[in-house]
Amino acid sequence: MSSSLAQYEPGCCPWSRCCGMGDFRPRTVWLGHPEKREQRYPRNVINNQKYNFFTFLPMVSVSQRCCPWSRCCGMGDFRPRTVWLGHPEKREQRYPRNVINNQKYNFFTFLPMVLYNEYKYFFNLYFLLLACSQFIDELRLGDLYTYWIPLGLVLIITVVREAVEEIRCYLRDKEVNSQIYSKLSTRGTVKVKSSGIQVGDLIIVEKNQRVPADMIFLRTSERNGSCFLRTDQLDGETDWKLRLPVACTQRLPTAADLLQIRSYVYAEEPNIDIHNFIGTFTREDGDPPVNESLSIENTLWASTVVASGTVVGVVIYTGKELRSVMNTSNPKHKVGLFDLEVNCLTKILFGALVVVSLAMVALQHFAGRWYLQIFRFLLLFSNIVPISLRVNLDMGKMVFSWMIKKDSKIPGTLVRASTIPEQLGRISYLLTDKTGTLTQNEMVFRRLHLGTVAYGMDSMDEVQSHVFSAYTQPTHDLPASRAPAATKVRKTIISRVHEAVKAIALVHNVTPVYESNGVTDQAEAEQHYEDTCRVYQASSPDEVSLVQWTESVGLTLVGRDQSSMQLRTPTGQILNFTILQIFPFTYESKRMGIIVRDESTGEITFYMKGADVVMAGIVQYNDWLEEECGNMAREGLRVLVVSKKSLTEEQYQDFEARYVQAKLSVHDRSLKVATVMESLEMEMELLCLTGVEDQLQTDVRPTLEILRNAGIKVWMLTGDKLETATCTAKNAHLITRNQDIHIFRPVTTRGEAHLELNAFRRKHDCALVISGDSLEVCLKYYEYEFMELACQCPAVVCCRCTPTQKAQIVRLLQERTGKLTCAVGDGGNDVSMIQEADCGVGVEGKEGKQASLAADFSVTQFKHLGRLLMVHGRNSYKRSAALSQFVIHRSLCISTMQAVFSSVFYFASVPLYQGFLVIGYTTIYTMFPVFSLVLDKDVKSEVAMLYPELYKDLLKGRPLSFKTFLIWVLISIYQGSIIMYGALLLFESEFVHIVAISFTSLILTELLMVALTIQTWHWLMIVGELLSLACYAASLVFMHDFIDVYFITTVSFLWKVTVITLVSCLPLYILKYLRRRFSPPNYSKLTT
Repeated sequence: MSSSLAQYEPGCCPWSRCCGMGDFRPRTVWLGHPEKREQRYPRNVINNQKYNFFTFLPMVSVSQRCCPWSRCCGMGDFRPRTVWLGHPEKREQRYPRNVINNQKYNFFTFLPMVLYNEYKYFFNLYFLLLACSQFIDELRLGDLYTYWIPLGLVLIITVVREAVEEIRCYLRDKEVNSQIYSKLSTRGTVKVKSSGIQVGDLIIVEKNQRVPADMIFLRTSERNGSCFLRTDQLDGETDWKLRLPVACTQRLPTAADLLQIRSYVYAEEPNIDIHNFIGTFTREDGDPPVNESLSIENTLWASTVVASGTVVGVVIYTGKELRSVMNTSNPKHKVGLFDLEVNCLTKILFGALVVVSLAMVALQHFAGRWYLQIFRFLLLFSNIVPISLRVNLDMGKMVFSWMIKKDSKIPGTLVRASTIPEQLGRISYLLTDKTGTLTQNEMVFRRLHLGTVAYGMDSMDEVQSHVFSAYTQPTHDLPASRAPAATKVRKTIISRVHEAVKAIALVHNVTPVYESNGVTDQAEAEQHYEDTCRVYQASSPDEVSLVQWTESVGLTLVGRDQSSMQLRTPTGQILNFTILQIFPFTYESKRMGIIVRDESTGEITFYMKGADVVMAGIVQYNDWLEEECGNMAREGLRVLVVSKKSLTEEQYQDFEARYVQAKLSVHDRSLKVATVMESLEMEMELLCLTGVEDQLQTDVRPTLEILRNAGIKVWMLTGDKLETATCTAKNAHLITRNQDIHIFRPVTTRGEAHLELNAFRRKHDCALVISGDSLEVCLKYYEYEFMELACQCPAVVCCRCTPTQKAQIVRLLQERTGKLTCAVGDGGNDVSMIQEADCGVGVEGKEGKQASLAADFSVTQFKHLGRLLMVHGRNSYKRSAALSQFVIHRSLCISTMQAVFSSVFYFASVPLYQGFLVIGYTTIYTMFPVFSLVLDKDVKSEVAMLYPELYKDLLKGRPLSFKTFLIWVLISIYQGSIIMYGALLLFESEFVHIVAISFTSLILTELLMVALTIQTWHWLMIVGELLSLACYAASLVFMHDFIDVYFITTVSFLWKVTVITLVSCLPLYILKYLRRRFSPPNYSKLTT
């Protein structure tokens, strides 16, 4: 990333690595002896230029996507800001307009940029120069339209396609920018378009309305003083997020009072971090002045949707400074391996074109103005490089994409990158996420472990009984005659179970929401805590499953607002708790906590739950935590450790004072808050472990079996812990039961990595399981050795992986193996991996559509991947290979005939066919049957799914190789020579008869060759053959200038054309029969 950014920074040398600036190292400097330097150092030159001679034009072109007036509109640099509520005119700097613009071009740059993108490739430029050369009389070979019509057709298709896409983008942007919102002003509530919103405006957002700009949450209409946001279009997570208003403004009587107070928000500079925010709210006219810290909980980011109530916010960022816009990156433009191979073949064809042209001039002994003759021959044989190849392949890809979309057996599948469907037919490595991709992301509570006793699904009735006993049996007046030991044990178990269930019911961010069910309205349901109307909302499915479990055992969460929580006991009693502090879960802390006060007793308790790796150092010493966490993880359960700590009033007041002071800090806030929290997070009482299971998706096992049999190696990259990831891999049969597993020991140094790699090298045919930390060390010191060993494994599981590591692994696989990779994921953390892979597949799941929208292909279930690769990927690749080679064959045939014709007539640079004959040959006469090859298939889809080994043959690239290319070249030379020599031998008097005989034979040969190539006939193929033949027969009437119409009605013409066509095609039909008879391909054995 840094290297790509350097080119934008003034003063950075573009050749920094060459001149020693790419890597800063210590140095030994000899006094007065510069020649003794150990490395190259940069020249002592001051350079404040943004561009150099070579980068000026490209960089100016690239920057056209950015606002050209960025510095004028306040985007030159990002700075913190002070925003006065309701007074946008008090701004300290100019801010960008609140306009969403996803267009690639504008009115002035559209045509220049489209033409530049089209002709920056050599072969497109070659055809343009070819057409332009016909304006020079000495180089002209025929009518201008024979060159300009094909070129114009290709260009029109490109321009129209880009224009349609650009218009769609413009309309989408216009719809978003024109949405109407309500704004609080001194004149009351006024309507304003989204594009007219400014920093400092007070905006009212209704329920189910999109937030138009980044705002600070000031007020809500909800009674509980909070609101929920749907953030799936921002972070890919479908669970609602709880947001809290500024306490000072929420207490105001009405929203209009926001304009009467003198207050402002101090906000940090705009950045891309959607999970954090640092700011403060200050009210100056208070007595005393009010200062409140602002965090992510007080924000309403643009592109989120308000899910509950009506909210009022003050705008702090607009336009290009929005978090959602700054996180929008343009994915790399993916060019398929097939396209690169076709480009390689066209380069060979261009070389052949130059060689043939030089040979023709050499055989003339370079007589006269031979250099002009070279150009004329280059033009004459230009058909060797077919201009129609790119058009046919692009149209074929559109058909393949349409077939994928319309396949009823994989409903909901979308193709977002229609340029690479054939890539799906050559995948060697599949990298998949675990949660939500292989698993359903639907959590089921499975285990409660108290250390001495564990409760599974079959013993939850015991837990329910203990909870019931805790609220019904008095604990202080037991009869003295009862056995004291037994009583003590029983009370201890009841007490421990009760404490554990109570902690789980309190330490979460779940909010019960009541909805009308048709019988009871929302207000009544909320008042009486109706069970049938209650649904739980949280930012994690784990949280919901835990609260649903506590409800099932008798302790039900029935109410929650910003400052309180209500639980209902098995006896129907309502327990009220005041929420004093909440410490939300983050990926860095891996834990969450809450401090509550029990209203009935006044006790203050700090509850905390989190991952075992962080909680082990927080809870009191015990001898069972690590072992039991490992046991539960090996069962495939996601483990959480629950603990508590009782606080006195004095302890809490002391903590609160220090915590509030730390949160008000603008600089190093996170560090100061963490320091205060550490004083509280120590010597906590361990209550229990919880185990939640994430179930596998439907048909994951057979799908992975199909992929493995197809020769595809599957790697699982997950952020989950090692034991859980290993268990899921076994459960999904990613790792087979008879396969050895090598679990890579944790390493931190180069020496440890070296020893562990040597130990791994001694094992053969075993699956590898490695953590993200160890992976980072191995890649730092032994990248080549590690990748070499990992690529030999039948399966690899990488756990505790960050999104950056996932993308890095994909990139290394591409670089080290040269094979095609496919990445599959369902969440926002998989986007970087999906965009880095050769083929990215997004699964629409519980975590939203962010991965699906960023992917090249979108599926609704993992099992659809099997058909996508085995059927559509295989067919797309084989059809593309056949189509490309046939288009090349079609062009080489007519070029060979031209070469024979020129050779016979003393190497004259005279065209054999002129005018419409040249255009008609590649369009209406042969286009339909040749393009119908996109419907061909060698086996039925059921057979392709039943025998995935057929896919393995494609990994070697045999359908399109130098061998098959050479075979088609030889066939083209043979047929072109036979047709031309046959016409020359059999014609009798007039030259025009040569044209009639040879051209008719050529058309019939192409139609017969299509029939020879087809393996499974489709009714459209027959229509294409007959339609082309009919078009040619009908057009003969209008071509008096090229063909003798009376001659083609004679018997002489018919028998000559028949003989030539049979001689050119019959040997190939015989060879095909013999090959099928004595050396049949694999697929033919399955269809017979």
